[in-house]
Amino acid sequence: MAGVEDAITEEKVTFESLGVIDVLCEACQQLGWKTPTKIQREAIPVALEGKDIIGLAETGSGKTGAFAIPVLQALLANPQRLYCLVLTPTRELAFQISEQFEALGSSIGVKCAVIVGGMDMMSQSLTLAKKPHIMDEADRILNLDFEKEIDTILKVIPRERRTYLYSATMTKKVQKLQRASLQNPVKVEVATKYTTVEKLQQSYLFIPNKYKTKRLGALNKFKSKDRSILIATDVASRGLDIPHVDVVINFDIPTHSKASILDYIHRVGRTARAGRSGRSITFVTQYDVELYQRIEQLIGKKLPLYPTVEDEVLVLMERVMEAQRTAKIGMREMDEKKKHKRRMEDDDEESQAIKMPSRKTKFAGLSKKKKRRN
Repeated sequence: MAGVEDAITEEKVTFESLGVIDVLCEACQQLGWKTPTKIQREAIPVALEGKDIIGLAETGSGKTGAFAIPVLQALLANPQRLYCLVLTPTRELAFQISEQFEALGSSIGVKCAVIVGGMDMMSQSLTLAKKPHIMDEADRILNLDFEKEIDTILKVIPRERRTYLYSATMTKKVQKLQRASLQNPVKVEVATKYTTVEKLQQSYLFIPNKYKTKRLGALNKFKSKDRSILIATDVASRGLDIPHVDVVINFDIPTHSKASILDYIHRVGRTARAGRSGRSITFVTQYDVELYQRIEQLIGKKLPLYPTVEDEVLVLMERVMEAQRTAKIGMREMDEKKKHKRRMEDDDEESQAIKMPSRKTKFAGLSKKKKRRN
């Protein structure tokens, strides 16, 4: 009965009932956000009261919307430039959050600037000079190496401010960042320390050994939408919200014992996002069993062995190898055609150079004719 009552309550809750203004409610509808997520239901009313928030929610639960909506509503109430600073652990997440801010604030003309390392600072300075409303800065803020940078930022920004700290996992490093919330922060927690969403089917595949090659190539294929399966690496595991990911395959278990459970949660969190279903499969070797059992213990779930049919796998492997051979032959033929074309072009240029006499030769011929006439 409790589950039915909760479901009825969830249906009744709308962005409007949370106190969100009409223009932002319309923006949510345009983005396909029909009802608020758990973290949004808990956090948005608290944020609209002007309180600081420490939010803990599982991956793919709508954390960005939970802080973006209150920020935009406060900006509308008090319009000004350089209004909000968002710090993120990676540049990919910085661009993603910027896109969500611009999508939510498109009807009110919100301007965002993304400032990241490793890019042209001059162009970024020009963007910043336009005084945007939202500044999204990428930094590995959960790394202790950036503790000094965080302290510097906290000293520069206004003392009277609203601070929202959101994470999928509440670690000691995140707890240490709580000092950034100076106005008696309210802790909004809709997830335990280690959780994954219910609609995510998790399992493992036991294999005797594997080779660690060609990972970057697979990741690039996924990013370019040539593949619908993500083979997760730690680079792709944090914060990225790529819609409609069906399967996450953990090629290996994170090797750092202390961070392994956190990395696992972030990896499998790339699928089953925003209420959708998904599946994750983890390759487990004979050396990984103990570590995988530790993950099972921490998330409180016994994960099943993924069923496989060896004959079907072998047939598929033969097809893949044949496709690879065909692709290599095709690429080799393309390279040969390009080389042949270049040689033909070079030969044409040489023949034209031979046919065209030099200016000196022309003038020499003319002077000889004049002498003969004389």
